[in-house]
Amino acid sequence: MFAHGRLLDHHILVRAFARRAAGPHTLCMAAGITVGLISDTHGLLRPQALRALEGVDHIVHAGDIGGPEVLASLETIAPVYAVRGNNDRGAWADALPHTRILELGAHRLCVLHDLGALALDAAAAGYAAVISGHSHRPRLEQRAGVLFVNPGSAGPRRFSLPVAIGFLRLDSRRVRARIQELA
Repeated sequence: MFAHGRLLDHHILVRAFARRAAGPHTLCMAAGITVGLISDTHGLLRPQALRALEGVDHIVHAGDIGGPEVLASLETIAPVYAVRGNNDRGAWADALPHTRILELGAHRLCVLHDLGALALDAAAAGYAAVISGHSHRPRLEQRAGVLFVNPGSAGPRRFSLPVAIGFLRLDSRRVRARIQELA
């Protein structure tokens, strides 16, 4: 797959499920899955973001992380799935994919930093949602049955844009999203 002359070089599939209170070996979507969405931290992980993410089942970081310590802090809350942003450099960032495909319950999610690098039809690929960052602008948009989510920037404030994160709520039939501005 090519996007603007660049190869989308990583296609990583992760399968995860929510566990029901009935027992640790029972996998289901009955209770739903909550995914915290964060992007463009640029090395600044605000305490408000950490508090807001408490209790999520998974965290997706859509790039421009700023350093491995950001991922380590998020990992204390929930499993983290991150992609590399255009400002993520160094040996720690070399291990991060540019694109990540997650299967959470019955839903396929595509994660990449710059939505402009998406080189395929998201609906035809079977994605329920595409999660991106890069623009620092929070955005929720439905296109051809696919939810496109940019949680905005949770790092240093850029211009007059809000500091924000997002959430996905997945159940057996649908995916819902919301953006939360941080005080």
